[in-house]
Amino acid sequence: MIRFEQVHKRYPGGHEALAGVSFELGAGEFAFLTGHSGAGKSSLLRLILLLEHASSGQVLINGRNLGRLHRSQIPHYRRNLGVVLQNHHLLLDRSVYDNVALPLLVSGYRPRDIGRRVRAALDKVGLLTRAGNRPLELSSGEQQRVGIARAVVHTPRILLADEPTGNLDPELSAEIMQLFSAFSDIGVTVLVATHDIGLVGALGKRRLRLSNGRLAAADEEVAVA
Repeated sequence: MIRFEQVHKRYPGGHEALAGVSFELGAGEFAFLTGHSGAGKSSLLRLILLLEHASSGQVLINGRNLGRLHRSQIPHYRRNLGVVLQNHHLLLDRSVYDNVALPLLVSGYRPRDIGRRVRAALDKVGLLTRAGNRPLELSSGEQQRVGIARAVVHTPRILLADEPTGNLDPELSAEIMQLFSAFSDIGVTVLVATHDIGLVGALGKRRLRLSNGRLAAADEEVAVA
């Protein structure tokens, strides 16, 4: 589903964010992306999102070489991706339902399909009864769940998360990770960038560890603590 082949990413001025990165994640696989600040985690995610392009090497998603996608194909490609951020950027003057529905409205889904998908997504994250609430009426953990529902409302094949538990306590962080694990169980490929090594170890999922732009342990299985 996600395949990197000797990927390099260099920025103007000569900084090399990624150097010869190669790995592969299959459908339904759940992996953590770890490394120090500046190790290249965000650059790697941005390549998958096509916010940037590799300087050399190949990034393949579901067998498609991203370097060969025409600009006009990028919006359709991104419909296969869901993204969860640490700061979920919810619209505070809109209901939970409206926040989750937003990407479907932008993509031109029919109203009937929007309602069905939004209710299903909220049900998956345990917030169906809070659909009419505003974000500020929810806890931090519930707000992050809204962000997850918004990321999966269009049933993406790949779910990317960048420090999704950075503002949450350990108990809430564990709950969010269990949600991600549940999505991988139904075939969604999940890649989570995080600094929380304790959380990584507790879940025992595959770990991709970046160090100065290089993949230090592409196939390391993290032992359960």
